[in-house]
Amino acid sequence: MIVPVVLAGGSGLRLWPLSRVQHPKQFHCLSGEQSLLQQTLQRLPDCGIDAPIVVSNEEHRFLVAEQLRQIGIRARILLEPEGRNTAPSIALAALDLEQRGTADAVMLVLAADHQIRNTEQFQRQLMKAIDAAADGSLVTFGVVADSPATGYGYIRAEAIRPGAELCRIAEFCEKPDAATAQHYLDCGDYYWNSGIFVFRADSYLQALRQHCPAVFQACRQAIAAPRQDQDFIRIAPEPFCQSPDISIDYAVMEYTQQGLMLPLDVGWSDLGSWGALWDLHDKDAQQNVIRGDVITEQTRGSYIQAGHKLVSTLGVEDLVIVDTADALLVADRKKVQDVKGLVSQLAAAERAERLHHRQVLRPWGCYETLARGERHHVKRITVNPGASLSLQRHQYRAEHWVVVEGTARVRCGDQLMILSEDQSTYIPVGEIHQLSNPGVTPLEIIEVQSGSYLGEDDITRFDDDYGRS
Repeated sequence: MIVPVVLAGGSGLRLWPLSRVQHPKQFHCLSGEQSLLQQTLQRLPDCGIDAPIVVSNEEHRFLVAEQLRQIGIRARILLEPEGRNTAPSIALAALDLEQRGTADAVMLVLAADHQIRNTEQFQRQLMKAIDAAADGSLVTFGVVADSPATGYGYIRAEAIRPGAELCRIAEFCEKPDAATAQHYLDCGDYYWNSGIFVFRADSYLQALRQHCPAVFQACRQAIAAPRQDQDFIRIAPEPFCQSPDISIDYAVMEYTQQGLMLPLDVGWSDLGSWGALWDLHDKDAQQNVIRGDVITEQTRGSYIQAGHKLVSTLGVEDLVIVDTADALLVADRKKVQDVKGLVSQLAAAERAERLHHRQVLRPWGCYETLARGERHHVKRITVNPGASLSLQRHQYRAEHWVVVEGTARVRCGDQLMILSEDQSTYIPVGEIHQLSNPGVTPLEIIEVQSGSYLGEDDITRFDDDYGRS
């Protein structure tokens, strides 16, 4: 039994302003027409693979479910109450397999946000790792380094015997400075740490119990009584949050005697920065990557991505320019590893641009901010056919709704009404209300909020189709 385990909880904040806390990079189409999560699942072998386990956090659960639905894949979606790094995430999946009586299953542990160009060669290497894992080995992949990259961790490998692909893991190395990275490249026995693993569930749990028992105990308690909630598996938050925040490298792989490394030369990238995207995409004669509505003049070596407007450049070199509806990034291409510093400033200032885009996806549809002031907030709300917002009320704001397109079913207190295009209604402060789309086409309304506090947390829910509290 071979089970893919996809870790989909990353934040990808070095790709801000495209990647945000509530819509990180694994859910974006950065290299093709499908998201990185969808590509990760679709590059797996066609046969001999069981239904995947996707480990996600609470906020992204509907994004995961919808993207799986789009590509026709059914998966067990395990929800982490909060991010605790890779060792606990993988432990949840392994314990889930143990509970279902399949502890001998081979787990293919994959990040949801990586790029691999050569799928066929990747699948061949996966099968070699699966064979090695059958005897209890914990196999990871070391990417053959083709440059002195400073954005990756490294693995130093030692040959088991001449000519053998599988190697012993001699050492895990932190992200190096430029001189050290060049030394690693020159030596030839250092590989980029891919973060991809293959091992049996029981082998991992045994190693985790031995080398990092605090993670093992916390995760075992957390998943002792899992709860099914629609498409999702929920675990107990209190014990899980007691787990150390630690990667599998530090928790297990640095200590185990069962660790092996298999070289990987498949056009791999973790797409961890705008520089990585510049490396990935085809370039014009001036070595520019152009995406969207862009006009350049005397521009070289730049990554330029237009969002909602024309972007034009003149006389610039080695820049990253990324335009979205509510934020613009202009950066030196050599400094893009430091974008997280900007995101930290956004967090300190409690700026919404760190969390979400102007258009915010919801399980029932989406909304987009059109205008905002101290005491008003104007949104365009789209409700999918047959979908409903929660039955709710607001303590501090009133709402005016105008139907632009489609048909709305509105509950306001004890009153139930049907509104069609150009009709409107008013929801007073504190009134219980609900908006639904009974039609077969999307419902679009304009909502005008007014009041002393307009935060999204001013919601008391009484009933919700999506299990939100």
